Amino acid sequence: MKNKSSKPRQPRHNRKNFGIFIFLVVAVVFLIFSGRFIYIAVAGHVDSANLQKERTDQYQTDSVLRAKRGTIYDRNGNVVAESSNTYTIYAILDKKQMIGDEPNHVVDKAKTARVLSRYLALSQSAIKAYLNPKKKSTFQVEFGPSGQRLTLAMKQQIDKQKLPGIKFIENPARLYPNGTFASHVVGLTKSSGSSSDAQLTGILGIEKLFNKTLKGTNGHQQLQTDRYGYTLPNSQKIVKKPVDGGSVYTTIDSGLQTYLETLMDSVNSTYQPTGLNAVLMDAKTGAILAASQRPTFDSNTGIGLDNMWRDSLVEDAYEPGSVMKIVTLASAIDSGNYHPNEYYQSGSVQVSGTTIRDWQTSGWGSIPLLQAFPRSSNVGMVKLEQTMGAATWQKYLKRFKFAQKTGIQLPNEATGSYSFSKPLDQAITSFGQGINVNMVQMLQAISAIANKGTMIEPRIIQKVIDQSGKTTTYGKKEVGKPISASTAKQVIEAMRDVVTAEYGTGQAYKMPGVDLAVKTGTAQIAGPNGGYLTGSNNYLFSVAGMAPASNPRYILYVTMKQPQKMTKAAESIMAEIFKPMMQRALALSTSNSDSSTDQRTVPNLLNQSLTDATSKLGSTFTPVTIGTGSTIVQQLPEAKSTALPKSRVLLLTNGAMTMPDVTGWAKSDVLKLAQITGKDFKLVGEGFATQQSLAKNQVLDNQTVTIKFEPK
Repeated sequence: MKNKSSKPRQPRHNRKNFGIFIFLVVAVVFLIFSGRFIYIAVAGHVDSANLQKERTDQYQTDSVLRAKRGTIYDRNGNVVAESSNTYTIYAILDKKQMIGDEPNHVVDKAKTARVLSRYLALSQSAIKAYLNPKKKSTFQVEFGPSGQRLTLAMKQQIDKQKLPGIKFIENPARLYPNGTFASHVVGLTKSSGSSSDAQLTGILGIEKLFNKTLKGTNGHQQLQTDRYGYTLPNSQKIVKKPVDGGSVYTTIDSGLQTYLETLMDSVNSTYQPTGLNAVLMDAKTGAILAASQRPTFDSNTGIGLDNMWRDSLVEDAYEPGSVMKIVTLASAIDSGNYHPNEYYQSGSVQVSGTTIRDWQTSGWGSIPLLQAFPRSSNVGMVKLEQTMGAATWQKYLKRFKFAQKTGIQLPNEATGSYSFSKPLDQAITSFGQGINVNMVQMLQAISAIANKGTMIEPRIIQKVIDQSGKTTTYGKKEVGKPISASTAKQVIEAMRDVVTAEYGTGQAYKMPGVDLAVKTGTAQIAGPNGGYLTGSNNYLFSVAGMAPASNPRYILYVTMKQPQKMTKAAESIMAEIFKPMMQRALALSTSNSDSSTDQRTVPNLLNQSLTDATSKLGSTFTPVTIGTGSTIVQQLPEAKSTALPKSRVLLLTNGAMTMPDVTGWAKSDVLKLAQITGKDFKLVGEGFATQQSLAKNQVLDNQTVTIKFEPK
């Protein structure tokens, strides 16, 4: 019986043991998972992953706060280059995109197309085509060129329509209100970095040299949001504010610069030189008031930049030709080696077996040395160099700081050079061959003649205000006294003779009532295979002059290379720039300092009625209305900026954009019109607006508006 009763208990015993085993396994697994969970909860790590960081990254939103690039001004506080923003519109098509319960995608495509067609230069059907792409998986779309370069006012008007799924990308931009305006000197920027943190970087001219000051420093914002974009409660918000760029004030006078551009355009188009340069400098302070070159480019469009990247004012070293005779004569007088009544045989002279000739190869017979300079005699200058001796001549070249950079505030200044190892090298430098200079080196040397022997460093910058508000001033800088005051006076008398004497080479520059001192130049151009080019137009023609000669205030230096249509004498061609430019400068009643003219503050007119805004501007500025609305949505110049009395203030209203009458406008005003409307304008010619392809009060849509300019 015992054996029978023991058999049933064995399975029960096994099941009990198995149950205990399972319980223990589960308990162990539970303990393992619990321990792992506790470890993760306490340590915040899973293997190499930091859970806290993963969670933070999942909900953390980082955004760049863009710094505004600083402004470049002229000497009177007028804007030469400023930052602006344009906007690109796009539409989100992904129906999964929501913000809470609200759609963050285009819901009603027909309505969206109808509304946007009132603001974009696109028809409803064209917008519908964008909103219904062939590829059904398209997440978002842009609207081509018509949806780009939109103004802030345009963005604000579209935002007011509250169209779901319609978004904007902000793009940094640079505005040059005057277009072609000392373009290589002022410079250019390009956008660098990703679309989210793009910044403008200077790549040419002042924009490049002062890029660190102008660019500013981007900030950033960090906060935590849920998947709908809402800020999480009790989350920490970290904000590092952007630091806007500083400001650069140049010595350029906008009125003189604009006039010089007009003169340069006229000569360039008529005579087609391969190169043309002109610089006007304040003789007393070294401030460059106007500087232009051809080829040049439009700073807003970049058109023409491919023809010339270099700033030829400082980057090109060239043989100056007979303008160098100013320095030769000054050195001979100052060293006591000038004997004006001594005669020499003109026409030609032998130096080391090489014949050096006058430009009039037959010469003028035996003439006194006092006629060598006004006649621009090469032989006469060689005579002076030989009388001085090579050591003395080289000493004065060093005193005038040739083959040394001037230090002007522009990038890539050429050092220049001269050959001086052989008697022939020494001789030809006396009339400007065998020596390479840049334009500002010549201006610096001539300044010693204008300032009673004291040489003034040329400068293009008046002051710089950095991001912290610290101001660095670039004032008048004396860089030596290579000659005496009496020497300078004698050189000026010789330069007067160039204009007034019957045998002077500069009679084409004579101006009634103007006391003028001038030196002309004609330099041969080195050929690609050695030697010099031949032909009547294969020269670098030049003129340097100062006025009034009795107490020089301005120095004007013009060079012209290889005019392709040389229909008149080189002096007559360059006089078309020199004479009106010098007359315009002398007519201005500006002070000897860099002080600003009377500037007025532009009031804030945004969101005001057109009637009130016009009333506020009427007595001080000239209001210009753009659009058919009654409320101001954007203005240029911006509120709190400064502008000259009676200058135009553009008022964009909330109605349809319409074209104003721009007759008589300067290029700078038309470019502001292009900026505030975001439309394409083609500017033809120089001077002031005389014709417009779109009539007054016509709606500005997608067409390009052509404005023709002519000198007054």
